Amino acid sequence: MATAPRRTRSDALRNRARLLEVAAQAFAEDGLDTAPAAIAQRAGVGVGTLYRHFPTREALVEAAYQHQLARVCETVAELVARHPAAEATRRWVAHFLDYAAAKSGMSAALDAVVASGADPFADSLTLLTGAVGTLLDAGARDGTLRTDLTPDLVLLLMGGIAYSVRHGTPAQAGRLVDLLMDTLTKDVAARPAGSDGEADLP
Repeated sequence: MATAPRRTRSDALRNRARLLEVAAQAFAEDGLDTAPAAIAQRAGVGVGTLYRHFPTREALVEAAYQHQLARVCETVAELVARHPAAEATRRWVAHFLDYAAAKSGMSAALDAVVASGADPFADSLTLLTGAVGTLLDAGARDGTLRTDLTPDLVLLLMGGIAYSVRHGTPAQAGRLVDLLMDTLTKDVAARPAGSDGEADLP
């Protein structure tokens, strides 16, 4: 008689998530030279557990980066459920900028992953486009965001802000986010209900 596959225990899932959180922080701070044993100790798991899931440092870097990105994108649903779309977008952009800063800190480690032949960014665009699309769809429903912008265009704007933030000050970053939100909400109040932002044809 066949037996059902054993489910992953909830504590094992928590340990894995904790391990990836610690790894992302460690690689951002210390690069690829961070000892896996030190990461395991900080995460409160055995080094054998780490190597069982991630046999190489490159595998751990890739998983840590993808975990961080997935967490950022997963916050969209909760934000949309709790706030008007424009406010949800502002809050999510703040999460995105934190993620971008962490990614910048991990750049050397991620370069090593790419050099090994892996592609840690394979699903990044799909996840981010989906997250922004969810925000724009919510904004179209509640009327707080423009309806003539596409997720890829918004992501280009956000990418520019993320790049600038690394070379600017927190005050400048806040101002850039304000400008982004002005772009996403411009003329919303003046647009007639049901309008898609295009001029009426004669």
